[in-house]
Amino acid sequence: MTMLLRGGRVIDPSQKIDDILDVLIEGGKIAAVGRNLVDDGKGKKKDMGLTVLDLKGKLVVPGLIDIHTHLREPGYEYKETVESGCEAAVAGGFTSIACMPNTNPVNDNRSVTEFILRQARKANLANVYPIAAISKGSEGKMLSEYGDLKEAGAAGFSDDGRPVMHAGLMKRALEYAHSLELPIVAHCEELQLSKWGLMNEGLSSTELGMPGIPTISEDIMVMRDILIAEYVGTSVHICHVSSAGAVRIIRQARERGVKVTAETAPHYLLLNDEALKGFETAYKVNPPLRSAEDVAAVRAGLRDGTIEVIACDHAPHSSIEKEVEFEYAASGMVGLETSLGLCWKLVEEGLLTPSELIARMTVNAARVLRIPGGTLKKGADADVTVIDPKRAWAVDIRKFRSKSRNSPFDGWKLPAKAVLTIVGGDIKYSEL
Repeated sequence: MTMLLRGGRVIDPSQKIDDILDVLIEGGKIAAVGRNLVDDGKGKKKDMGLTVLDLKGKLVVPGLIDIHTHLREPGYEYKETVESGCEAAVAGGFTSIACMPNTNPVNDNRSVTEFILRQARKANLANVYPIAAISKGSEGKMLSEYGDLKEAGAAGFSDDGRPVMHAGLMKRALEYAHSLELPIVAHCEELQLSKWGLMNEGLSSTELGMPGIPTISEDIMVMRDILIAEYVGTSVHICHVSSAGAVRIIRQARERGVKVTAETAPHYLLLNDEALKGFETAYKVNPPLRSAEDVAAVRAGLRDGTIEVIACDHAPHSSIEKEVEFEYAASGMVGLETSLGLCWKLVEEGLLTPSELIARMTVNAARVLRIPGGTLKKGADADVTVIDPKRAWAVDIRKFRSKSRNSPFDGWKLPAKAVLTIVGGDIKYSEL
């Protein structure tokens, strides 16, 4: 398909572009970005059999990328499938997603990685990048077969949902992944400190009488993994940063030249532990929602670049896991369909500029995971998201494309929305 995206505000942080321009797509690639791209030189538009979309008042950006998504398939298809997760992704403006390995069986071998990729090709919606397990069964005892997994299509390694408690195993994981030029994505949690905890340890947990999870359970493991990466001379990526201590440790490490990157999620930027006072299980996540002071620190880290990426940590669960007593409820919330709208609140508040937000959801994410995308450069795959920055909308979980409804944002009024998602030059979602 040949397509002209005409007259939108093109924001491409990879090229430092922020201007009213046209984008021409040919053969699934970006053919050109500029002014009056289809013109005969006399002010008349050429008839080239184009599909022309007038995007005045809209933002045209590189396709959004989420590097922390749970698709649940294989094994938990009643919560989510690759197809339904991809439907949620394109509805939320995401053209590429990376899925975590805590499936059943765990994605620790070639057959599971290849299965996920087959399901993604069959769905033919978003690009899917499987993250394989650091250790066999994510049990933290023996490394998975990294070379075989890379050959099968794995884009990185993580035991997300479970920390690698064995420091020696983490050291070897960083070394082997580095030799294959793939990232380690670290879930940082010291289990002896978080054990039995249900929410952030603090005033709210005391008032509610619930066992707490101290911030140092995250901080200690962030420090450990950074020190190991520094010692062996590799990079490490820190998942879902939620504490002030973790932000401080990452900032200090970056200042001394350690190759550490980090992500946070919208809920750690907009919610704090006071939200749990109603014992609503939709707010139960791991790591838990922290104090207002932690939220302020995470926001500061996002603003100054200590945290380079926003990833939604889309974690679908059915009512079976969520509509139970708080103690027994599963941790996690869905996020692919609300992430952009929630994050646009940060723009409205002045925490980030539109370009800064787009960078944290596109080019930075691609760079961390070392995957294609995040740019509108000539010759790049035509993965494009069109955003209406004035399209206010109310979250209605009953209309989610995801198979799960576990979101605390039901009824929230969000200020902006993805209205067109193009993957490889083909329209996969449209509200134009």
